[in-house]
Amino acid sequence: MTQQGVRWAADQVLALAPDAASRKAGSKLGAAGPWSETGYSTTEGAVWGLCKGSGSTPYRTVVDTTGPAYQCGCPSRKFPCKHALGLLLLWAGPDGADGTVPESEPPEWAERWLAGRRERAKQPEAPSSVQRKGSDPEAVRRRAERRAERATAGTTELEQRLTDLLRGGLAGAEQAGYGLWEETARRMVDAQVPGLAARVQELGAVPASGPGWPVRLLEECALLHLLDQAWLHRERLPEPLAATVRTRLGLPTTADGPPIRDRWLVLAQHDAVDPKLTTRRIWLYGAESDRTALLLSFGAAGRAPELALPVGLALDAELSAYPGGRQLRAALGERFAEPEPTPLRPAGLSAAEATAAYGTALRDDPWLDTWPVTLRDVIPVQAASGAGPGTSTSTSGWQLADADGRFALPLSAAAVARPGLWKLAAISGGAPVTVFGECGHGGFTPLTAWPDQPGAEPIPLS
Repeated sequence: MTQQGVRWAADQVLALAPDAASRKAGSKLGAAGPWSETGYSTTEGAVWGLCKGSGSTPYRTVVDTTGPAYQCGCPSRKFPCKHALGLLLLWAGPDGADGTVPESEPPEWAERWLAGRRERAKQPEAPSSVQRKGSDPEAVRRRAERRAERATAGTTELEQRLTDLLRGGLAGAEQAGYGLWEETARRMVDAQVPGLAARVQELGAVPASGPGWPVRLLEECALLHLLDQAWLHRERLPEPLAATVRTRLGLPTTADGPPIRDRWLVLAQHDAVDPKLTTRRIWLYGAESDRTALLLSFGAAGRAPELALPVGLALDAELSAYPGGRQLRAALGERFAEPEPTPLRPAGLSAAEATAAYGTALRDDPWLDTWPVTLRDVIPVQAASGAGPGTSTSTSGWQLADADGRFALPLSAAAVARPGLWKLAAISGGAPVTVFGECGHGGFTPLTAWPDQPGAEPIPLS
């Protein structure tokens, strides 16, 4: 999405790429050489241009930045294709700002596509087959009951497998290898509890994973046992916790919370990619409500999720929360204006306050892996061996330490493996910074940083 006078940053464009190959190819096309007849319109929210390819006819490429949505004459099946990425990079870069991509009226071919999108947006959506089936309340109730029965059968079977494991001793898990857990995960898929299936599959990587693996395996088994028992005795739970249990099992839920309108600051956007699915997590912060919310969007293999919000802009919109205790996931509702730049940033916590916030969240959701927090006045450092009392250490040695040196959070293994760590160290240069990220039992994963300067723009780290 874009606002008059505001162009995307290169990181925001590359976040749309469906894969690494597309990012590389799109980056090569982000220069003026292959492009002609480029332009953009703030009123239309569109960028267009002709890109010279291998044939005699250039590819017509147009991007609706309010979607975003893409149209290109190339034969690629990836969305966005490398030409759309290159066009956006050209528009976002210094060449585009200097006049290579001037503001103008769209050509006829681009206007025709944009008009078609506007016309389709005005048409009411036809009810889906799921909605048509759901029009019968009795049929909905019967389907929910059948799925609950399958979930109960799956959790009961998992309880028996955990019991067998503990009776035989944890050493047996090392000998069984991945096969035991993969077969159990398939059984959970058959029971239509994908959340349990995912947690079971992760157990296969724990045995023989390094010193202390039996303790880690026992902890994960205990959490699975707790989740099983919570489902089997769900009638005794308060409704918020029961809703959390349904979510953790992977049962379908809807965002039925009342809409909350606010100016939502886009804190971070990052993708998790596996061979079948790309999951995009977008963190928002409400200026008036002082609430943090999570938007999830998904893309099939080879496609980036459609929802993309530039970090650092504020969005005037409504969000509706999903049910559950400490549930941060929300659905994006009506948007009342284009995103716009803002100096807003969350107030921030100390490192000690951040761990306390995660601990408080665990009371309502014991299966919570991380909790979003903003750290204020922290410095990325490498800890010396034998750190003093009150200082956490990690195998990597990297920490985010309070400026006064009283407490520090270790960085997670995922954070240390990303290039964002070095970007964060460069932003800080030994001085305090404000950092937003996810705090959990595996450490802190920084996602966005603000230099300690008045009016400084946030810098994505993921």
